[in-house]
Amino acid sequence: MPDLALEVESARAVEHAAAPCLAVGLRISNRPEAEEIASISLQCQVRIAPERRRYSQEEQEGLRELFGAPEQWSRTVTSFLWTHAQVVVPAFSGSCAAELPVPCTYDFDVAAAKYFHALRDGEAPVLLLFSGTVFYRAAGGALQVSPVPWTKEAAFRLPVRVWKELMERWYPNSAVLRLRRDVFDRLLRFKVERGIATFDQAVEALLERGG
Repeated sequence: MPDLALEVESARAVEHAAAPCLAVGLRISNRPEAEEIASISLQCQVRIAPERRRYSQEEQEGLRELFGAPEQWSRTVTSFLWTHAQVVVPAFSGSCAAELPVPCTYDFDVAAAKYFHALRDGEAPVLLLFSGTVFYRAAGGALQVSPVPWTKEAAFRLPVRVWKELMERWYPNSAVLRLRRDVFDRLLRFKVERGIATFDQAVEALLERGG
């Protein structure tokens, strides 16, 4: 029965995609190498492990919405879900390289977007929890099926600049803010009635009115 080892070798922004996406480079090895791997249907729960790094005072302020005041962090800073990803790994013997596409969002209703936005530099600690199905050929060539154990995981540190470069490519000098439709309608009415040219200027006018 295959015994897979999975390691992260790289992470990069995908240049041509329908939505923001990171490609996480994996090295997948079979221990021992007796079986020929026919394919792997690999699923992955991608989690952020914020307790595994230190934060500047500026970053702590940016993370208040997620974790509260710094004196609360011993209770509130725990790992949380970023997203789910999957990839089909083709046949190999011994080891192979594969890229796991990790979908990303700049929706500030999502905890991962708030977390990455608050970081200024350095690295973000990420944990990959694997599952899925391995198709392999045992002695004699018969096709066998085995699950990927839930104990398989890989930790890596994503350079913050990779995330920021990805979001700057998709949303240059901007951020995504999702509003309820009735709130948007009120904002639009405010903008039109006052002859304001852009939504940025409308929000700035409201902020100034609020002090």
